[in-house]
Amino acid sequence: MKWRDIGIGTLAAMIIWQILAWLVNRPVFPSPVHVLPVFFQKLSSELGVHLLISTVRVIAAIVVSMLIAVPAGLGLGQIRTLDRFFSPLIYIVYPIPKIVFLPVILVLIGSGDGSKVLLVGLILFFQMLVVVRDQAAQLRPETIASVRSMGAGRRALFRFVYLPACVPAVITALRVSIGTAIAVLFIAETYATNTGLGYYIVVESWGALRYADMYAGVLAMSLLGLALYFLVDWLDRRLCPWRETTI
Repeated sequence: MKWRDIGIGTLAAMIIWQILAWLVNRPVFPSPVHVLPVFFQKLSSELGVHLLISTVRVIAAIVVSMLIAVPAGLGLGQIRTLDRFFSPLIYIVYPIPKIVFLPVILVLIGSGDGSKVLLVGLILFFQMLVVVRDQAAQLRPETIASVRSMGAGRRALFRFVYLPACVPAVITALRVSIGTAIAVLFIAETYATNTGLGYYIVVESWGALRYADMYAGVLAMSLLGLALYFLVDWLDRRLCPWRETTI
């Protein structure tokens, strides 16, 4: 997507927002003319701090889940014995909304950053695990055999066969799950914490009837999700230049 398209989309969103604010005509739905100055003002103070904390949490969840899910998915995809053993467990746990584990996680590890990272990481982990496993299982045996015939060991197989084959799957899984991860992060940050965009939106702003601040927080969380989406899209173009990426 070109910057011109982003600008047009942003302008269209602002116009629609302004029209809706005129139609609603209530303090609970302020216009962008009132919200944007608050957003830029608060961004250099408490909103910026909460945004930074939420960003660190979601990036940590992405990195940790990727480091665990990619090797696990490769193993399950190539070792049929492991796949037969773990597949029933995956099929049972995968469809469960991971947000239901929030009370359990809070009880077990407390209300610190670790609980938020773990909850978001669970979503990303299973998304990446399933697609990497399926991609690894689709690798043709003759491809692996031809590389081995040239004297390639496990490291070479991982670097030149497994990793290039699974990177597109990991990126696709990230792109699909970013929205869900941000939504779960928002919910997790509204419980037993005093940091993060979820806390800022629900407790500091909505709870205090500071509607302009609330929408500024919503805008910040939306931009966080959008930035992560564009980051994944950039990684797709850099790591998988043979694919045509559209948003």
